[in-house]
Amino acid sequence: MAIVVRLDVMLALRKARSRDLARYVGITESNLSLLKSGHVRGVRFETLGKICEFLQCQPGDLLAWVPDEETVKNDGD
Repeated sequence: MAIVVRLDVMLALRKARSRDLARYVGITESNLSLLKSGHVRGVRFETLGKICEFLQCQPGDLLAWVPDEETVKNDGD
């Protein structure tokens, strides 16, 4: 199972800058970069809520589930 973070897509759609989002949410640009690249183990709901507030979107707009090969194989059996 792979959860893909689509934060960069939403930033582009809203024509927003990472720097402005990080400042609004109250996290470092470095931590935001880690989140955008999917290199985090989790995110606080409070942080997710602030991101959604800034980008005027739903959590589902930021996260997507992509099945891995094993999941696809098991569905075909």
